[in-house]
Amino acid sequence: MHRRDFFKLMAAGAGAAAFPLASNIGYAANSPTAAKDGSTTSFPASDWDAVVKEGWGTTGNQAGADTWDGVPLKAPAIPDLAGTGPFRPDWDSLLNYETPEWYRDAKFGIWAHWSPQCVPEDSDWYARNMYIQGQGQYKTQLNHYGHPSTFGYKDLCAQWTLLNWEPEALMARYKKAGAKLFLALANHHDGFDTWNSKHHAWNAQNIGPHRDVISAWAAAARKHGLRFGATVHAARNWWWFQVAHLCDKTGPLAGVPYDGHLTMDQGQGQWWQGYDPQQLYCRKHGFHENPDESYVRNFYDRVRDLVDQHDPDLLYFDNTGLPLGWAGMNIGAYFYNHNLQTRSGKMEAVLNIKGVPDNQARAVVADYERGVTNRIMPYAWQSETCIGDWHYNRARFLYHYYMKPDQVIHWMVDVVSKNGTFILNIPGKPDGTNDADEIAILEAIGNWMQINGEAIYATRPWKVYGEGVHKAKAGAFAGHSTSELDARDIRFTRNKKDDAVYAIVLGWPEGENFVIKSLGTAAATQPGKIQKVELFGCPEKLAWTQSASSLTVTKPKARPCNFACALKVSLA
Repeated sequence: MHRRDFFKLMAAGAGAAAFPLASNIGYAANSPTAAKDGSTTSFPASDWDAVVKEGWGTTGNQAGADTWDGVPLKAPAIPDLAGTGPFRPDWDSLLNYETPEWYRDAKFGIWAHWSPQCVPEDSDWYARNMYIQGQGQYKTQLNHYGHPSTFGYKDLCAQWTLLNWEPEALMARYKKAGAKLFLALANHHDGFDTWNSKHHAWNAQNIGPHRDVISAWAAAARKHGLRFGATVHAARNWWWFQVAHLCDKTGPLAGVPYDGHLTMDQGQGQWWQGYDPQQLYCRKHGFHENPDESYVRNFYDRVRDLVDQHDPDLLYFDNTGLPLGWAGMNIGAYFYNHNLQTRSGKMEAVLNIKGVPDNQARAVVADYERGVTNRIMPYAWQSETCIGDWHYNRARFLYHYYMKPDQVIHWMVDVVSKNGTFILNIPGKPDGTNDADEIAILEAIGNWMQINGEAIYATRPWKVYGEGVHKAKAGAFAGHSTSELDARDIRFTRNKKDDAVYAIVLGWPEGENFVIKSLGTAAATQPGKIQKVELFGCPEKLAWTQSASSLTVTKPKARPCNFACALKVSLA
Protein backbone atom coordinates (compact mmCIF):
# COMPACT_ATOMS: atom_id res chain seq x y z
CA MET A 1 0.00 0.00 0.00
CA HIS A 2 1.35 3.42 -0.92
CA ARG A 3 1.94 5.91 1.87
CA ARG A 4 -0.77 8.32 0.68
CA ASP A 5 -3.29 5.47 0.27
CA PHE A 6 -2.60 4.44 3.85
CA PHE A 7 -3.18 7.96 5.12
CA LYS A 8 -6.42 8.30 3.17
CA LEU A 9 -7.66 5.10 4.81
CA MET A 10 -6.54 6.31 8.24
CA ALA A 11 -8.39 9.61 7.91
CA ALA A 12 -11.53 7.88 6.67
CA GLY A 13 -11.85 5.44 9.52
CA ALA A 14 -9.11 4.61 11.97
CA GLY A 15 -8.49 8.23 12.82
CA ALA A 16 -11.62 8.38 14.95
CA ALA A 17 -9.94 6.24 17.59
CA ALA A 18 -6.50 7.80 17.27
CA PHE A 19 -7.23 11.16 18.89
CA PRO A 20 -8.70 12.02 22.27
CA LEU A 21 -12.01 13.77 22.52
CA ALA A 22 -11.54 17.47 22.94
CA SER A 23 -14.95 18.71 23.95
CA ASN A 24 -13.38 21.01 26.50
CA ILE A 25 -10.60 22.23 24.20
CA GLY A 26 -11.18 25.52 22.48
CA TYR A 27 -12.04 29.05 23.42
CA ALA A 28 -14.61 31.68 22.79
CA ALA A 29 -12.13 34.18 21.43
CA ASN A 30 -12.05 32.95 17.84
CA SER A 31 -14.94 30.55 17.54
CA PRO A 32 -17.69 32.41 15.61
CA THR A 33 -18.98 30.06 12.95
CA ALA A 34 -21.06 32.42 10.87
CA ALA A 35 -20.48 35.51 8.80
CA LYS A 36 -22.30 38.73 9.58
CA ASP A 37 -25.09 37.66 7.27
CA GLY A 38 -25.58 34.51 9.36
CA SER A 39 -24.40 32.17 6.61
CA THR A 40 -22.23 29.15 7.34
CA THR A 41 -22.13 27.87 3.77
CA SER A 42 -19.52 28.47 1.08
CA PHE A 43 -19.13 31.66 -0.84
CA PRO A 44 -21.11 31.39 -4.07
CA ALA A 45 -19.23 30.95 -7.34
CA SER A 46 -19.80 34.62 -8.14
CA ASP A 47 -17.56 35.58 -5.22
CA TRP A 48 -14.82 33.07 -6.08
CA ASP A 49 -12.40 35.51 -7.75
CA ALA A 50 -12.78 38.13 -5.03
CA VAL A 51 -12.00 35.67 -2.25
CA VAL A 52 -8.89 34.42 -4.03
CA LYS A 53 -7.68 37.95 -4.83
CA GLU A 54 -7.95 39.18 -1.23
CA GLY A 55 -5.94 36.30 0.20
CA TRP A 56 -3.06 38.38 1.49
CA GLY A 57 -4.92 41.20 3.18
CA THR A 58 -6.96 44.35 2.81
CA THR A 59 -5.83 46.72 0.11
CA GLY A 60 -6.32 50.37 -0.65
CA ASN A 61 -8.43 52.67 1.52
CA GLN A 62 -10.44 49.84 3.07
CA ALA A 63 -7.73 49.34 5.69
CA GLY A 64 -8.32 52.69 7.34
CA ALA A 65 -5.95 55.26 8.81
CA ASP A 66 -4.02 54.58 12.03
CA THR A 67 -4.46 50.85 11.57
CA TRP A 68 -2.56 47.77 10.47
CA ASP A 69 -4.79 46.44 7.71
CA GLY A 70 -7.84 47.62 9.53
CA VAL A 71 -6.80 46.75 13.08
CA PRO A 72 -6.46 49.85 15.30
CA LEU A 73 -3.01 50.65 16.60
CA LYS A 74 -4.56 51.83 19.85
CA ALA A 75 -5.09 48.97 22.30
CA PRO A 76 -8.34 48.23 24.13
CA ALA A 77 -8.42 48.83 27.87
CA ILE A 78 -6.70 45.60 28.90
CA PRO A 79 -4.04 45.78 31.66
CA ASP A 80 -0.47 44.47 31.29
CA LEU A 81 -0.53 43.98 27.51
CA ALA A 82 3.09 45.13 27.20
CA GLY A 83 4.28 43.43 30.37
CA THR A 84 6.46 45.03 33.01
CA GLY A 85 9.57 46.88 31.98
CA PRO A 86 10.90 49.94 30.18
CA PHE A 87 9.42 49.23 26.75
CA ARG A 88 6.01 50.57 25.72
CA PRO A 89 3.98 49.67 22.61
CA ASP A 90 5.05 52.67 20.54
CA TRP A 91 7.96 53.33 18.21
CA ASP A 92 9.48 56.09 20.34
CA SER A 93 9.94 53.55 23.12
CA LEU A 94 11.03 50.65 20.89
CA LEU A 95 13.75 52.87 19.40
CA ASN A 96 15.62 52.49 22.70
CA TYR A 97 16.43 48.92 21.66
CA GLU A 98 19.98 47.87 20.77
CA THR A 99 20.79 44.67 18.87
CA PRO A 100 22.56 42.20 21.20
CA GLU A 101 26.16 41.24 20.62
CA TRP A 102 25.40 37.53 20.33
CA TYR A 103 23.26 38.13 17.27
CA ARG A 104 25.82 40.39 15.59
CA ASP A 105 28.42 37.66 16.18
CA ALA A 106 26.31 34.67 15.07
CA LYS A 107 26.06 35.57 11.34
CA PHE A 108 24.62 32.21 10.22
CA GLY A 109 21.47 30.37 11.22
CA ILE A 110 19.41 27.38 10.06
CA TRP A 111 15.62 27.48 9.83
CA ALA A 112 13.22 24.52 9.92
CA HIS A 113 10.11 25.76 8.14
CA TRP A 114 7.93 22.73 8.92
CA SER A 115 4.18 22.45 9.27
CA PRO A 116 1.45 20.04 8.08
CA GLN A 117 1.75 21.68 4.67
CA CYS A 118 4.83 19.57 4.00
CA VAL A 119 2.78 16.34 4.11
CA PRO A 120 1.97 16.26 0.35
CA GLU A 121 5.64 17.12 -0.43
CA ASP A 122 4.32 19.63 -2.98
CA SER A 123 5.89 22.98 -2.09
CA ASP A 124 4.57 26.16 -0.50
CA TRP A 125 1.09 27.40 0.36
CA TYR A 126 -0.46 23.97 -0.09
CA ALA A 127 -3.06 24.64 2.60
CA ARG A 128 -4.42 27.56 0.59
CA ASN A 129 -3.92 26.39 -2.98
CA MET A 130 -5.62 23.03 -2.40
CA TYR A 131 -8.87 25.04 -2.18
CA ILE A 132 -8.36 26.99 -5.43
CA GLN A 133 -9.76 25.08 -8.40
CA GLY A 134 -7.24 25.07 -11.25
CA GLN A 135 -4.15 25.33 -9.05
CA GLY A 136 -1.61 22.53 -9.35
CA GLN A 137 -1.93 21.73 -5.65
CA TYR A 138 -5.72 21.50 -6.01
CA LYS A 139 -5.05 18.78 -8.59
CA THR A 140 -2.62 17.09 -6.21
CA GLN A 141 -5.34 17.13 -3.58
CA LEU A 142 -7.86 15.45 -5.88
CA ASN A 143 -5.39 12.84 -7.10
CA HIS A 144 -3.90 11.83 -3.74
CA TYR A 145 -6.40 12.67 -1.00
CA GLY A 146 -9.81 13.51 -2.40
CA HIS A 147 -12.01 16.52 -2.97
CA PRO A 148 -11.59 19.33 -0.38
CA SER A 149 -15.27 19.06 0.50
CA THR A 150 -14.55 15.68 2.09
CA PHE A 151 -10.79 15.73 2.78
CA GLY A 152 -9.54 19.15 3.79
CA TYR A 153 -6.51 20.68 5.37
CA LYS A 154 -7.72 19.69 8.82
CA ASP A 155 -7.23 16.07 7.75
CA LEU A 156 -3.69 16.73 6.54
CA CYS A 157 -2.87 18.10 10.00
CA ALA A 158 -3.48 14.62 11.41
CA GLN A 159 -0.95 13.18 8.98
CA TRP A 160 1.99 15.37 9.97
CA THR A 161 3.33 12.59 12.15
CA LEU A 162 7.10 13.31 12.29
CA LEU A 163 7.54 9.57 12.86
CA ASN A 164 11.31 9.64 12.24
CA TRP A 165 12.04 13.05 13.73
CA GLU A 166 15.18 13.21 15.90
CA PRO A 167 15.64 16.88 16.82
CA GLU A 168 18.94 16.41 18.65
CA ALA A 169 20.52 14.56 15.74
CA LEU A 170 19.32 17.22 13.33
CA MET A 171 20.62 19.98 15.59
CA ALA A 172 24.03 18.32 15.70
CA ARG A 173 23.99 18.33 11.88
CA TYR A 174 23.05 22.01 11.75
CA LYS A 175 25.73 22.90 14.26
CA LYS A 176 28.31 20.99 12.23
CA ALA A 177 27.18 22.98 9.20
CA GLY A 178 28.24 26.12 11.07
CA ALA A 179 24.94 27.46 12.39
CA LYS A 180 25.03 29.55 15.57
CA LEU A 181 21.28 30.17 15.57
CA PHE A 182 18.30 27.92 14.91
CA LEU A 183 14.79 29.05 13.97
CA ALA A 184 11.63 26.92 14.12
CA LEU A 185 8.24 27.59 12.57
CA ALA A 186 5.69 28.26 15.34
CA ASN A 187 2.79 28.56 12.90
CA HIS A 188 2.13 29.42 9.29
CA HIS A 189 -0.78 31.29 7.67
CA ASP A 190 -2.63 27.98 7.95
CA GLY A 191 -3.42 28.54 11.63
CA PHE A 192 -1.83 25.35 13.03
CA ASP A 193 0.37 25.93 16.10
CA THR A 194 3.42 23.70 16.46
CA TRP A 195 3.63 23.98 20.25
CA ASN A 196 1.27 23.02 23.08
CA SER A 197 -0.73 26.18 22.60
CA LYS A 198 -2.98 27.17 25.48
CA HIS A 199 -5.19 29.30 23.27
CA HIS A 200 -5.52 27.24 20.09
CA ALA A 201 -6.69 23.63 20.04
CA TRP A 202 -5.32 22.94 16.55
CA ASN A 203 -1.77 22.35 17.68
CA ALA A 204 0.96 19.72 17.41
CA GLN A 205 0.45 18.43 20.94
CA ASN A 206 -3.19 17.56 20.24
CA ILE A 207 -3.05 16.61 16.55
CA GLY A 208 -0.44 15.09 14.23
CA PRO A 209 2.87 14.37 15.96
CA HIS A 210 1.31 14.68 19.45
CA ARG A 211 4.47 16.45 20.54
CA ASP A 212 5.33 20.00 21.46
CA VAL A 213 7.55 20.58 18.44
CA ILE A 214 8.77 24.01 19.54
CA SER A 215 9.72 22.72 22.98
CA ALA A 216 11.76 19.87 21.49
CA TRP A 217 13.50 22.15 19.00
CA ALA A 218 14.30 24.70 21.71
CA ALA A 219 15.75 22.07 24.05
CA ALA A 220 17.91 20.58 21.27
CA ALA A 221 19.20 23.99 20.16
CA ARG A 222 20.15 25.05 23.67
CA LYS A 223 21.78 21.69 24.41
CA HIS A 224 24.04 22.17 21.40
CA GLY A 225 24.83 25.79 22.23
CA LEU A 226 22.72 27.43 19.53
CA ARG A 227 20.48 30.41 20.11
CA PHE A 228 16.81 29.68 19.50
CA GLY A 229 14.22 31.60 17.51
CA ALA A 230 10.53 31.07 16.71
CA THR A 231 8.76 32.39 13.63
CA VAL A 232 5.10 33.47 13.58
CA HIS A 233 3.15 33.73 10.32
CA ALA A 234 -0.47 33.41 11.49
CA ALA A 235 -1.50 37.08 11.40
CA ARG A 236 -2.71 36.68 7.79
CA ASN A 237 -4.92 33.69 8.55
CA TRP A 238 -7.97 35.98 8.52
CA TRP A 239 -7.62 36.59 4.78
CA TRP A 240 -5.41 33.71 3.62
CA PHE A 241 -7.75 30.87 4.51
CA GLN A 242 -11.07 32.25 3.30
CA VAL A 243 -10.60 29.98 0.27
CA ALA A 244 -11.57 27.05 2.53
CA HIS A 245 -15.08 28.53 2.42
CA LEU A 246 -15.20 28.34 -1.38
CA CYS A 247 -16.56 25.65 -3.68
CA ASP A 248 -15.78 24.48 -7.19
CA LYS A 249 -16.99 26.86 -9.89
CA THR A 250 -17.25 24.14 -12.53
CA GLY A 251 -17.36 20.37 -12.81
CA PRO A 252 -19.41 17.62 -11.18
CA LEU A 253 -19.01 19.07 -7.67
CA ALA A 254 -19.67 22.70 -8.57
CA GLY A 255 -21.33 24.46 -5.66
CA VAL A 256 -20.52 21.77 -3.10
CA PRO A 257 -18.98 23.58 -0.08
CA TYR A 258 -15.39 22.83 0.87
CA ASP A 259 -14.83 21.75 4.44
CA GLY A 260 -14.28 25.32 5.66
CA HIS A 261 -18.00 25.56 6.37
CA LEU A 262 -17.93 22.78 8.98
CA THR A 263 -18.60 23.50 12.63
CA MET A 264 -17.68 21.70 15.81
CA ASP A 265 -21.16 20.19 16.08
CA GLN A 266 -20.68 18.46 12.74
CA GLY A 267 -17.64 16.61 14.06
CA GLN A 268 -19.64 14.10 16.07
CA GLY A 269 -18.28 10.65 15.26
CA GLN A 270 -15.39 12.04 13.21
CA TRP A 271 -11.71 11.88 14.17
CA TRP A 272 -11.81 15.63 14.75
CA GLN A 273 -14.70 15.44 17.20
CA GLY A 274 -14.40 18.25 19.73
CA TYR A 275 -12.30 20.48 17.47
CA ASP A 276 -13.83 23.47 15.72
CA PRO A 277 -12.75 23.81 12.06
CA GLN A 278 -13.67 27.49 12.25
CA GLN A 279 -10.72 28.01 14.57
CA LEU A 280 -8.37 26.51 12.00
CA TYR A 281 -9.77 28.08 8.84
CA CYS A 282 -11.05 31.31 10.43
CA ARG A 283 -14.73 32.13 10.18
CA LYS A 284 -16.24 33.20 6.91
CA HIS A 285 -16.49 36.98 6.60
CA GLY A 286 -17.22 39.61 3.99
CA PHE A 287 -14.77 41.14 1.55
CA HIS A 288 -12.70 43.94 3.09
CA GLU A 289 -14.12 43.10 6.52
CA ASN A 290 -11.41 43.96 9.01
CA PRO A 291 -10.28 41.39 11.56
CA ASP A 292 -12.61 41.42 14.54
CA GLU A 293 -11.45 41.95 18.10
CA SER A 294 -11.76 38.29 19.08
CA TYR A 295 -9.42 37.29 16.23
CA VAL A 296 -6.85 39.92 17.19
CA ARG A 297 -7.02 39.07 20.88
CA ASN A 298 -6.52 35.40 20.11
CA PHE A 299 -3.46 36.18 18.00
CA TYR A 300 -2.02 38.23 20.86
CA ASP A 301 -2.75 35.48 23.40
CA ARG A 302 -1.12 32.80 21.26
CA VAL A 303 2.08 34.74 20.64
CA ARG A 304 2.36 35.76 24.27
CA ASP A 305 1.90 32.13 25.25
CA LEU A 306 4.69 31.16 22.82
CA VAL A 307 7.02 33.70 24.44
CA ASP A 308 6.05 32.70 27.99
CA GLN A 309 6.44 28.96 27.39
CA HIS A 310 9.58 28.90 25.27
CA ASP A 311 11.40 32.20 25.89
CA PRO A 312 12.93 32.47 22.39
CA ASP A 313 16.00 34.59 21.79
CA LEU A 314 14.52 35.65 18.46
CA LEU A 315 10.88 36.30 17.51
CA TYR A 316 10.08 36.68 13.83
CA PHE A 317 6.90 38.01 12.24
CA ASP A 318 6.28 37.32 8.56
CA ASN A 319 4.74 40.75 8.12
CA THR A 320 5.46 44.30 7.09
CA GLY A 321 5.47 46.07 10.43
CA LEU A 322 4.36 44.60 13.72
CA PRO A 323 1.18 42.71 12.79
CA LEU A 324 -2.46 43.23 13.71
CA GLY A 325 -2.15 46.74 15.08
CA TRP A 326 -2.26 46.95 18.85
CA ALA A 327 -1.61 43.20 19.19
CA GLY A 328 1.73 43.30 17.39
CA MET A 329 2.85 46.55 19.00
CA ASN A 330 2.14 45.21 22.48
CA ILE A 331 3.75 41.85 21.75
CA GLY A 332 6.89 43.66 20.55
CA ALA A 333 7.13 45.57 23.82
CA TYR A 334 6.20 42.48 25.83
CA PHE A 335 8.89 40.40 24.15
CA TYR A 336 11.58 42.96 24.95
CA ASN A 337 10.41 43.38 28.55
CA HIS A 338 10.09 39.63 29.07
CA ASN A 339 13.59 39.10 27.71
CA LEU A 340 15.06 41.62 30.13
CA GLN A 341 13.34 39.88 33.03
CA THR A 342 14.53 36.39 32.10
CA ARG A 343 18.11 37.53 31.45
CA SER A 344 18.79 39.61 34.55
CA GLY A 345 18.28 42.94 32.82
CA LYS A 346 20.51 42.24 29.81
CA MET A 347 18.86 42.74 26.43
CA GLU A 348 19.35 39.61 24.33
CA ALA A 349 16.15 39.69 22.26
CA VAL A 350 15.93 39.95 18.48
CA LEU A 351 12.62 40.98 16.90
CA ASN A 352 12.25 40.54 13.11
CA ILE A 353 9.73 42.26 10.83
CA LYS A 354 9.79 43.28 7.18
CA GLY A 355 9.45 46.53 5.28
CA VAL A 356 11.11 48.56 8.03
CA PRO A 357 11.35 52.30 7.25
CA ASP A 358 14.62 54.06 8.01
CA ASN A 359 13.19 55.91 11.00
CA GLN A 360 12.31 52.59 12.70
CA ALA A 361 15.42 50.62 11.72
CA ARG A 362 16.99 50.77 15.18
CA ALA A 363 13.88 49.43 16.95
CA VAL A 364 13.97 45.95 15.38
CA VAL A 365 16.16 43.78 13.15
CA ALA A 366 14.80 44.26 9.64
CA ASP A 367 14.29 41.08 7.66
CA TYR A 368 14.67 40.84 3.87
CA GLU A 369 12.88 37.74 2.58
CA ARG A 370 15.08 36.13 -0.08
CA GLY A 371 16.76 39.52 -0.32
CA VAL A 372 19.93 41.51 0.23
CA THR A 373 21.00 45.15 0.36
CA ASN A 374 23.38 47.07 -1.90
CA ARG A 375 25.23 48.87 0.89
CA ILE A 376 26.52 48.49 4.42
CA MET A 377 23.51 49.02 6.67
CA PRO A 378 23.85 51.19 9.80
CA TYR A 379 22.01 48.62 11.94
CA ALA A 380 22.06 44.84 12.00
CA TRP A 381 19.68 43.26 9.50
CA GLN A 382 18.74 39.78 8.34
CA SER A 383 18.56 37.98 5.02
CA GLU A 384 16.57 34.76 4.80
CA THR A 385 16.33 32.31 1.99
CA CYS A 386 15.76 28.64 1.31
CA ILE A 387 17.72 26.05 -0.63
CA GLY A 388 14.45 25.30 -2.43
CA ASP A 389 10.85 25.99 -1.42
CA TRP A 390 9.89 26.95 2.11
CA HIS A 391 7.88 23.75 2.53
CA TYR A 392 9.26 20.46 1.32
CA ASN A 393 8.99 19.84 -2.42
CA ARG A 394 9.91 16.29 -3.37
CA ALA A 395 10.50 17.29 -7.00
CA ARG A 396 13.55 19.30 -5.96
CA PHE A 397 15.13 16.13 -4.60
CA LEU A 398 14.04 13.90 -7.46
CA TYR A 399 15.45 16.28 -10.07
CA HIS A 400 18.29 17.71 -7.94
CA TYR A 401 17.59 21.40 -8.27
CA TYR A 402 18.25 22.83 -4.83
CA MET A 403 20.55 25.82 -4.49
CA LYS A 404 24.17 24.81 -4.91
CA PRO A 405 26.60 25.22 -1.99
CA ASP A 406 28.56 27.95 -3.82
CA GLN A 407 25.35 29.98 -4.23
CA VAL A 408 24.65 29.66 -0.52
CA ILE A 409 28.18 30.68 0.45
CA HIS A 410 28.27 33.66 -1.90
CA TRP A 411 24.87 34.89 -0.67
CA MET A 412 25.96 34.56 2.96
CA VAL A 413 29.30 36.32 2.42
CA ASP A 414 27.61 39.22 0.63
CA VAL A 415 25.14 39.60 3.51
CA VAL A 416 27.79 39.48 6.25
CA SER A 417 29.94 42.06 4.43
CA LYS A 418 26.99 44.50 4.68
CA ASN A 419 26.31 44.08 8.43
CA GLY A 420 23.75 41.31 8.01
CA THR A 421 22.98 37.87 9.41
CA PHE A 422 22.12 35.04 7.00
CA ILE A 423 19.35 32.50 7.69
CA LEU A 424 19.01 29.40 5.50
CA ASN A 425 15.86 27.28 5.50
CA ILE A 426 16.30 23.52 5.13
CA PRO A 427 12.78 22.21 4.39
CA GLY A 428 11.94 19.03 6.25
CA LYS A 429 10.20 15.93 4.97
CA PRO A 430 6.88 15.08 6.63
CA ASP A 431 8.46 12.30 8.69
CA GLY A 432 10.90 14.79 10.25
CA THR A 433 14.06 14.01 8.26
CA ASN A 434 16.24 15.71 5.65
CA ASP A 435 16.83 14.15 2.25
CA ALA A 436 20.25 13.14 0.94
CA ASP A 437 20.75 16.26 -1.18
CA GLU A 438 19.98 18.54 1.76
CA ILE A 439 22.46 16.63 3.91
CA ALA A 440 25.15 16.97 1.23
CA ILE A 441 24.58 20.72 0.97
CA LEU A 442 24.83 21.13 4.74
CA GLU A 443 28.06 19.11 4.81
CA ALA A 444 29.57 21.26 2.07
CA ILE A 445 28.65 24.46 3.92
CA GLY A 446 30.11 23.05 7.13
CA ASN A 447 33.38 22.12 5.45
CA TRP A 448 33.75 25.66 4.14
CA MET A 449 32.86 27.26 7.47
CA GLN A 450 35.32 25.06 9.32
CA ILE A 451 38.14 26.53 7.23
CA ASN A 452 36.93 30.11 6.78
CA GLY A 453 34.69 30.75 9.76
CA GLU A 454 37.01 33.34 11.27
CA ALA A 455 36.19 35.63 8.33
CA ILE A 456 32.44 35.28 9.12
CA TYR A 457 31.76 34.84 12.84
CA ALA A 458 32.06 37.81 15.21
CA THR A 459 33.08 40.09 12.36
CA ARG A 460 31.93 43.58 11.49
CA PRO A 461 31.72 45.46 8.21
CA TRP A 462 34.89 47.10 6.92
CA LYS A 463 35.05 50.53 5.29
CA VAL A 464 33.63 49.12 2.05
CA TYR A 465 31.68 45.91 1.59
CA GLY A 466 33.54 44.78 -1.50
CA GLU A 467 34.97 45.30 -4.93
CA GLY A 468 34.75 43.56 -8.29
CA VAL A 469 32.65 43.15 -11.37
CA HIS A 470 29.22 42.33 -9.94
CA LYS A 471 26.86 44.00 -7.49
CA ALA A 472 23.83 42.32 -5.93
CA LYS A 473 20.45 43.94 -6.46
CA ALA A 474 18.87 45.43 -3.36
CA GLY A 475 15.53 44.46 -1.89
CA ALA A 476 13.38 41.54 -0.88
CA PHE A 477 13.27 38.65 -3.37
CA ALA A 478 16.36 40.02 -5.16
CA GLY A 479 18.90 37.88 -3.36
CA HIS A 480 19.39 35.44 -6.21
CA SER A 481 21.33 38.22 -7.94
CA THR A 482 24.22 37.05 -5.75
CA SER A 483 24.43 34.01 -8.04
CA GLU A 484 26.24 36.29 -10.51
CA LEU A 485 29.15 36.76 -8.10
CA ASP A 486 32.33 34.96 -9.13
CA ALA A 487 36.10 34.90 -8.68
CA ARG A 488 36.36 38.49 -9.93
CA ASP A 489 34.41 39.67 -6.87
CA ILE A 490 35.69 40.22 -3.34
CA ARG A 491 33.79 40.90 -0.12
CA PHE A 492 35.33 42.34 3.05
CA THR A 493 34.80 41.88 6.76
CA ARG A 494 36.98 42.82 9.74
CA ASN A 495 37.56 41.52 13.23
CA LYS A 496 36.23 43.41 16.23
CA LYS A 497 39.73 44.47 17.27
CA ASP A 498 39.96 46.25 13.92
CA ASP A 499 43.50 45.00 13.34
CA ALA A 500 42.65 42.51 10.59
CA VAL A 501 40.63 42.68 7.37
CA TYR A 502 39.27 39.55 5.73
CA ALA A 503 39.16 39.64 1.94
CA ILE A 504 36.86 36.84 0.78
CA VAL A 505 37.42 36.05 -2.89
CA LEU A 506 34.29 34.45 -4.34
CA GLY A 507 36.04 31.79 -6.35
CA TRP A 508 39.55 30.88 -7.50
CA PRO A 509 40.73 33.66 -9.82
CA GLU A 510 42.52 33.07 -13.07
CA GLY A 511 46.19 33.99 -13.31
CA GLU A 512 48.90 33.78 -10.72
CA ASN A 513 47.75 36.37 -8.21
CA PHE A 514 45.01 37.70 -6.00
CA VAL A 515 44.75 41.43 -6.71
CA ILE A 516 42.87 43.51 -4.13
CA LYS A 517 42.62 47.18 -5.05
CA SER A 518 40.94 48.33 -1.83
CA LEU A 519 44.08 47.34 0.12
CA GLY A 520 46.49 49.47 -1.90
CA THR A 521 48.22 52.23 0.05
CA ALA A 522 46.63 54.94 -2.12
CA ALA A 523 43.13 53.45 -2.01
CA ALA A 524 40.26 55.59 -0.73
CA THR A 525 39.87 53.11 2.12
CA GLN A 526 43.28 54.14 3.53
CA PRO A 527 44.04 50.68 4.90
CA GLY A 528 47.51 51.56 6.22
CA LYS A 529 50.52 49.31 6.15
CA ILE A 530 49.99 45.57 5.92
CA GLN A 531 51.95 43.37 8.30
CA LYS A 532 50.96 39.86 7.27
CA VAL A 533 48.80 37.99 4.77
CA GLU A 534 47.40 34.48 5.30
CA LEU A 535 45.07 32.28 3.27
CA PHE A 536 42.79 30.15 5.45
CA GLY A 537 43.33 26.47 4.87
CA CYS A 538 46.70 27.00 3.21
CA PRO A 539 49.84 25.90 5.10
CA GLU A 540 52.18 27.73 2.70
CA LYS A 541 53.77 31.07 3.47
CA LEU A 542 52.40 33.48 0.91
CA ALA A 543 54.40 35.91 -1.20
CA TRP A 544 52.76 39.33 -1.37
CA THR A 545 53.40 43.00 -2.08
CA GLN A 546 51.47 46.12 -1.18
CA SER A 547 51.68 48.94 -3.70
CA ALA A 548 49.81 52.18 -4.09
CA SER A 549 47.33 50.50 -6.42
CA SER A 550 46.69 47.16 -4.71
CA LEU A 551 47.64 44.26 -2.51
CA THR A 552 48.96 41.51 -4.77
CA VAL A 553 49.22 37.99 -3.35
CA THR A 554 50.79 35.09 -5.20
CA LYS A 555 48.38 32.17 -5.30
CA PRO A 556 49.56 28.95 -3.64
CA LYS A 557 49.96 25.77 -5.64
CA ALA A 558 46.88 24.13 -4.14
CA ARG A 559 43.42 25.60 -3.70
CA PRO A 560 42.51 25.24 0.00
CA CYS A 561 38.71 24.98 -0.37
CA ASN A 562 35.79 25.23 -2.75
CA PHE A 563 33.36 28.09 -3.42
CA ALA A 564 35.35 31.02 -1.98
CA CYS A 565 38.66 31.62 -0.25
CA ALA A 566 39.41 34.03 2.57
CA LEU A 567 42.59 36.03 3.03
CA LYS A 568 43.39 37.38 6.48
CA VAL A 569 45.21 40.69 6.14
CA SER A 570 46.80 41.87 9.39
CA LEU A 571 47.25 45.64 9.60
CA ALA A 572 49.75 47.76 11.43
